[in-house]
Amino acid sequence: MDLWGDFLGALNTMMQPLYLAVSWIMSSFHALFASFLGNDSGWAWALAIISLTVVIRTLLIPLFVRQIRSSRNMQQLGPQQKALQEKYGHDRERLGQETMKLYKEEGVNPMASCLPLLLQMPIFIALYQVLWNASQGHSIGVLTVEQSESLRNATIFGAKLSGIFWPLTDGFGPTQVLCAILVISMTAVLFVTQLQLMRKNMPPEALTGQFAQQQKIMLYIFPFMYLFMGVNIPVGVLLYWLISNTWTMAQQYILIHNNPAPNTPAYIDWEERMRAKGKDPDELARKRSGKKRRPTPSAAPTDTTKVARQKGGSPTDSSGSDTPSTGSSAKVQRQQVRRQQPQKSSRSARKQGPKPKTNPGQA
Repeated sequence: MDLWGDFLGALNTMMQPLYLAVSWIMSSFHALFASFLGNDSGWAWALAIISLTVVIRTLLIPLFVRQIRSSRNMQQLGPQQKALQEKYGHDRERLGQETMKLYKEEGVNPMASCLPLLLQMPIFIALYQVLWNASQGHSIGVLTVEQSESLRNATIFGAKLSGIFWPLTDGFGPTQVLCAILVISMTAVLFVTQLQLMRKNMPPEALTGQFAQQQKIMLYIFPFMYLFMGVNIPVGVLLYWLISNTWTMAQQYILIHNNPAPNTPAYIDWEERMRAKGKDPDELARKRSGKKRRPTPSAAPTDTTKVARQKGGSPTDSSGSDTPSTGSSAKVQRQQVRRQQPQKSSRSARKQGPKPKTNPGQA
C-alpha cells in the first residue's frame, strides 16, 4: 500500500507542471468571459472549458498529423505484410525477421503511430484532473479555492457543472437531463467518427481478417464504455469530452476529404474531384508525399540481343521482326561452308592422282 501511495505521489509531482499550465489557461479564459458575463456565471466557466479544449487540441495538431502519417504508412504495407504471413506463417521467428526487414527498407516505424497517442495521454489526464478537482471545490494548479467553489456552484440550463447523473441525490432534474444529453451526444459523435474512418479511409484489404474484426468490436465497445462511465462524470468534464470528440470528428473529416489514404473510397472521390478541377491527382499525391518522379527504367536486353553482341553482330530489329542479325548470318555461312567440304576419296582414287581441270568454256 505504501508503494502504491508513493507511486501516486510521484506521479502527482510529475504532473504538476501540466496542472499549472491547464489551470492557467482555463482561469485566463474565465477572467475574459467573466468580464461581461459575471464572475460566477455558469456560461463563463462553460466557455472557458470549451476554449481550453480548443487550445489544447490546436496544440496537439502536429502530433495528430504525425500519428495519421504513421498509421497510413502502416496501412500501405498491408499487402506486403500479408504476403509475408502467407510465406512464413509457419515460422514465427523468420516472419518477425522479414517483417522488421520490410519496416527498415520502407523506413516505417510501427511505434511511431503509438508515440503521439502516448504523448497526448499526460495532457488529457491533466485536463481531467483539473476539471474534476475544480468541480469538487478543490484548489489545483493556479485555481484557488474560491475559483473552484465558483465553478462547482455554476449552472447552465439549470444544471450544475459539478453535477453527475448518478446517484440521484436530489432526484431526477436538470442535471440528469443535461448529463444524459451530453453522454448520448459524445457517444454518437465517437461512433460516427469510427464509422467514417472504417468506411471511407481504410483500404479493402484492411476490412477483412482479424484486424477488421477488432475494428468492428471497437466500433461498438467504445461507445458502450462511454455510456457506462458517463453517469459518474461531472457535467464540466462531459462538456470537455463532447467538444474534444467533435473536434476529432471534424479534424478527421477534413483530413479524409482533402488528403485521403491511397486505395480507399475517399481517395477515389478525391481523384474525381481533382480531375474535375483539371488537376493531375498522381502529381499532387507525389508532391504531398515528397517523392520525385522516378525515370522509367530502360528495358533489359533480351537474350537475342546478348547473343548478338557476344557474336559481334547487331541486336534484333526494334520493330519486332525475325530478321537474323549479322552475327547470325555469319554463323549460317560458316555452317554452309563446312557442309561444302569435299568428301574423303578412296585409296585407289588418290593413287590415280588429281583429275585434270577442265575449261568451263569447253563443251
